[in-house]
Amino acid sequence: MTWSTGLLGFAAGLLISVVTAPVGVSGAVFLLPVQVSVLGVPSPAVTPTNLLYNVVAGPGALLRHHRSGGLRGPLTRLLILGTVPGVVVGAVIRVFAVPGPSVFRLLIAVLLLPLGGWLCLRTLHRAARTAPALDSPGMSPRAITRLAMAVGVAGGIYGIGGGSLLGPILVGRGMPVAKVAPAALAATFVTSVVGAGTYALLALTTTGDIAPYWSLGLACGLGGLCGGYLGARLQPRLPETALKLLLGVLALGIGGLYAVQILR
Repeated sequence: MTWSTGLLGFAAGLLISVVTAPVGVSGAVFLLPVQVSVLGVPSPAVTPTNLLYNVVAGPGALLRHHRSGGLRGPLTRLLILGTVPGVVVGAVIRVFAVPGPSVFRLLIAVLLLPLGGWLCLRTLHRAARTAPALDSPGMSPRAITRLAMAVGVAGGIYGIGGGSLLGPILVGRGMPVAKVAPAALAATFVTSVVGAGTYALLALTTTGDIAPYWSLGLACGLGGLCGGYLGARLQPRLPETALKLLLGVLALGIGGLYAVQILR
């Protein structure tokens, strides 16, 4: 890795995470196309490299949330309980089955585009009302764990941060962003540690670009470490309406990104 590539990776990780961390998204889903198109990371090595980014970047935001008490509560445990076994299954599928990305991109676009649009419109509608509206009931613990497991499988296959899927769904079901964001980031971090370790073990017995690009992943992760801390520090200063709008816009951006890739 050249110094210019490392500097570009650091800047990308910093800028992406400072925007996405306040709503519980690690930013790996936006870093993925940068790694492939700009930094030249091949597949499937891009998946564990993205997971390595999450491992290095995660403690920045988590340290801030730990100090503020945001990691307490059952939601964090439920998400980790589901995503950890899911990412192991996803890594094995990615290495041995090598599923094509088209179906996955289509599913994400179909899920996040309407969900992001609905979240933005609902937030704007409620912000315009003078009387506060009650949020809809949240999901049951069993449903949350099942959702987290499905997201873990997707993360293991494609190296995306679980918060990019968990955040919009859980907030759309009525949970506050301030509660969802720390739990989603914690689940993303733990899942990425397990996922990166799984890929490293599989690389010992399988040929091909399976191991992460360590130097580039560390460079991007250091940028995310700084940006994640700044983003988590910024979160309490933002109103819930702004956070929901940001999450909705990010969901639209992720869904739109995958839709464009499908059409190419």
